[in-house]
Formats: sequence, structure tokens, C-alpha cells
Amino acid sequence: MSDIIHLLSDNIANQIAAGEVIQRPASAVKELMENAIDADATEIKLIVSDAGKGLIQVIDNGKGMSETDARMAFERHATSKIKQIEDLFKIKTMGFRGEALASIAAVAQVELKTKKTEEKIGSYIEIENSVVIKQEPCAFTNGTSISMKNLFFNVPARRNFLKSNSVEMRHIVDEFIRVAMSFPNIFFSLTSNGQEVFHLEAGNLKQRIVQILGNNYNAKLVPVKEETDYLNVYGFIGKPDTAKKTRGDQYFFVNNRFIKSAYLNHAVNTAYNDLLPKDSFPSYVLFIDLDPEQIDINVHPTKQEIKFEDEKITYAFVQSAVKHALAQFSVAPSLDFTLNANIQSLSSVSNPFTEERKGEVSSSNLYKTFTQKNQAHFIERSANSELKHWKDFFQPLTHKGEETKYNANSNESEQITPYSKLKTDNEQETINYKHHPVNAVVTQLHSTYIISSTPKGFMLIHQQLAHERILYEKYSKEAHNKQAVTQKSLFPVTLELGAADAVLLEDLLEDINALGYQIEHFGNNTFVIQGTPADVLQGNEKNSIELLLEQFKHSSSDIKFSKREKLVRCLTRQNAIKAGHALSQKEMQTLIEDLFKCQTPNTTATGNPTFIEFKEDYLDRMFTKW
Repeated sequence: MSDIIHLLSDNIANQIAAGEVIQRPASAVKELMENAIDADATEIKLIVSDAGKGLIQVIDNGKGMSETDARMAFERHATSKIKQIEDLFKIKTMGFRGEALASIAAVAQVELKTKKTEEKIGSYIEIENSVVIKQEPCAFTNGTSISMKNLFFNVPARRNFLKSNSVEMRHIVDEFIRVAMSFPNIFFSLTSNGQEVFHLEAGNLKQRIVQILGNNYNAKLVPVKEETDYLNVYGFIGKPDTAKKTRGDQYFFVNNRFIKSAYLNHAVNTAYNDLLPKDSFPSYVLFIDLDPEQIDINVHPTKQEIKFEDEKITYAFVQSAVKHALAQFSVAPSLDFTLNANIQSLSSVSNPFTEERKGEVSSSNLYKTFTQKNQAHFIERSANSELKHWKDFFQPLTHKGEETKYNANSNESEQITPYSKLKTDNEQETINYKHHPVNAVVTQLHSTYIISSTPKGFMLIHQQLAHERILYEKYSKEAHNKQAVTQKSLFPVTLELGAADAVLLEDLLEDINALGYQIEHFGNNTFVIQGTPADVLQGNEKNSIELLLEQFKHSSSDIKFSKREKLVRCLTRQNAIKAGHALSQKEMQTLIEDLFKCQTPNTTATGNPTFIEFKEDYLDRMFTKW
């Protein structure tokens, strides 16, 4: 029998390896930028076109390579970092396995220009499909420029699996941010299709965080710094008011390498106990420095998951560092009067306190109440006082015909149009209850559930889930029929986002506007909100969009739904009344009416039940002995 086992050719082997290392354009961006960092560059420029499918170019001013090194760099497992097995456990650089350039050259058309400082002329190499097409001397400045064009040109099946340009661009932005965040002392820029997306000047960590995440973080960052014999923890955490409904701005770096760790995320979240609602997540950028021998960074092809030698002690140190920072630095808002010129110019501050003024003050009734015993009850009310009499606090807040509004975005009750006037269907439509009788007795339990009698028992309705079903069918109908009602803003609201969120919002503009928003791009990372859906309260426009983006990012990994469907579900969760809000009798009745007008009243869009029915025979069995 003839032998059937043989070695793969280098070309095929490289393409198979590329499938692990270069999964999408963002993977190549990460590898090329990390190589530039290892070359001691102080300026790194990233240029992409067609979301990296057409071109990815990284230009740095690092130490460059010699002619021989430039050629050897594209061989599989060619590296300057590891010479013996012990070196694998002392890695301090970003790249070390020698897979990146070989994998890129196997699936793209690559051009490399490089020059060392001490050499007079540089080297040019052109590689396609792992084959060197051209190698010759060239004129070039100090450093390296590497371009990869037409990613997966020779593996069309892999190219077909790439997502849309907007999705791939978001992944590139994510990788760029992670690398740029971990090295604030290096200049970074990102240019996409000729437009500069990021321009990050070198500075300190706080400046880099503000550059990337936005100016709203400038006064809301709490420094963290703990040094121990085992490890050091430093960085910044956000004050509680920066918390978001999804895991948004959370970055962990170990020895300057971005990692994903649910274990360490839990350590930070528990440090915020009693400071955040249970459905909110804190923002943080934290760095852990420890001996490379205490971790294994070679457990995953992307090196984003690492193994700690002692996870429990690392967890304890991180949690302790965050708790200490929150305790040491005030997380409450504060006022700074020292630099306020308006305060300094007030007459009470600038004018001298004369004897005449002192006499006037000391003879006043208010002064006596604070300086003499048993005088507090003699405080006189000014005739022009705007304060109401204390007895007014005991007067009813509502008047005939008014209802107390439940608000999905606030814990406060306001005197506004009741929910019953926000009908989702035609007011004249005949009510079809299906399960629910007209004028049934209803009551609220724990400000979360509605108990309603039925002819054969009772039903327990979850008010939030019921409202989610109502809104879901309303928004779905409007989104697909393009009949969404827009509430024009009297004064348009300007929304400034971080670069990553701006890229996402620009991609979603058409679908968001189909839901009733009217948002226009105003240049750079700024947008103008001209109108919102009728359910969004005036003054809550910014928060509505920011929360919508956060929820969308959280659900973006679900490939079962279109972008518009995901937005419908996000907007539904955002605007539904929340558990814990008290409802009036009229509001409960209207909520139940609208629920049973829905095509599918018994479940939410995610499959959760909106109500549970308890029948009379079941109740009888509960109270009957066997």
C-alpha cells in the first residue's frame, strides 16, 4: 500500500495558522501595532480603508530592521524574544511567538519598508501568498512602514465571512483603543478612508482616558494606586454617576497587555457594593504589574485571556485597591469657589465688615436665635418669604382629574398626562381581552406586580414585562412601516460622544431615525438631536441615546437579529416602566387593556412571561387535604 501521510506545504500551513491569529482585519491591526510598540516607537500611525479589507498600514518611528531581519521576520516562528524555553515565562514584550507577520503574509499582499537609524539606506520587501515577490534597497526615514492589502484575497471563503464595513471598523476601533490606552506616552493616530478618527497626543494616563472616552470623564475619575511586594495596581475608576447599564468602558491591563477577565471584573463590581444599582456597571481603566513568571499569557491565540498563578490573591488585591480608592477620595459632587470670579466679586465677600454692619446683624432676630438659648421657636417668617407654611406639606398633592405619572427614567412622581392617554392603538378600537374581563378588580403588589381578578381565579401581571410587550409591538410596527411619531425638540440638543461611540452612532443613524429619533451628524464626534420618540421625556434626550448605544453594544454579538430589531428591543427595555414604580388604578387598568390588545400578550420579545394565571380549581386544591 502506498503511504498517504505527508507534510503540508509551507503556504498551506501558513494559511491554516493565519486562521487562528488573523481572524479579521482588527486582528492584524493589533499585531502590527504591538510590533511597532516593541520597536520602541514614540509615534504610531494606523491607516485603513474599507474597514481594513482594502488596506491596513502601520507607520512607526521605531528602531527599524536590517535587511536580513526584514526578510527573516516573515518566517514562521521567527522571533528575537525567545531563545530558550525559560524565556517563555519571562515575556515583557507584546509579541513573541513570531506568528503575526507570517500569518499576514499568507493571506494578504504585504509591502514592508524599514530602516535602522545607523544605516544610510532602507529595505523594501513585497510578499504575496507567502512568496517574496521583490526585495531591494529603498530610501526611507527611520522606522518601519508595513502595508497589507486585500485581506484574504486568496481565501475567498474566509473573506465572505467578514461582516459589513461598519462592524469590522468597530472592531478595529476597539483594538486601536486598547493598545492606545495601555501606552499613553506614545502618540497614536487612526485614519479611515482619508478621515482622521483619532489623534492622540502623548501624555499621562488620565489625559489618554479623556482623549478616548470623552471630556465628560475629566472630573469623574478617581485615581487608584496600590503597591505591594506581589503586584502593583494603578489606574482610574469612575465615580458612581459614570456607571452604565451595560459593561461599557471597562479596561483591564496586565503588564500593559489588554485582557478579558470576568473574575477580575467581579472583583471591581463587588468593591462598588451599595454604591451602584444592581443593574449598573462601573467604568474603570486598571493596570496590574506583576512578575511575568506569575502569569501565563500563552493560553489563547489572541493573548487576551491569561492565567494567573494565584487568582485568589490577585482578586483580593484588586478589590482592596478599588475599595481603598473609593474610601480615600470623595465620590460626591463638590463645589470649588477658589477660582470663581463671580463669587469673589459679591459684596458680601469684597466689602469690608464695618462696625455699623456688625451692629445691624447682631440686633437681628435671626442672629439672636443662634446666639441665645431657647430662642429657636421665635424665628420670624419674613413677609416676602417664598417658603410655604409647613402645614402645606400635609395637603394632598393631586387634585380632581389629575393622575400621578409613572416614569421609566426617574424615581420621582410628576403631575403630568396619565399613561391612559398614551394609548398605543386606536382609541376607538373595540377591546379584546382574551383572558381578562372588563372592569376587573386590580391591585398592585410591591410596586411591581398587578393582581387582577378573573372569572375563574386571578392573574399576576409583571408590570415591566407587560409594558415591554406593549412597547415592542408598537415600535416594531413603526420601525417597519416607517410611521414613527417624532417629538420635535424646541431647542435642539448637542451630543458629544467618544470616537468609538460616534462611529457606532453614525452607522446606526438610519435605523435609529426610523424609530422616531431625528439625529444629524454635526462633524467629528458631535451630533445634534432635533427630535425624539414621543415616549422619551424632554430633557432626557442625551441619556436616551447614550443608553441606547450601550444596550446595543451589549446585544451586538447576537447574530439572529438585524440592527433595527436590536434597536427596537433596546428602546423597549429603555422606555418600559420599571419594577418598583407605584401605579394608580387608572394606569393599571390601561396597562392591562393595552397588554391584551397585543398579538402575543403572554410573553415578551425575549420569551419571558408577562403574566401567570391562577385558576380556581388550582386554588381549591391548595387548600384541600388529600
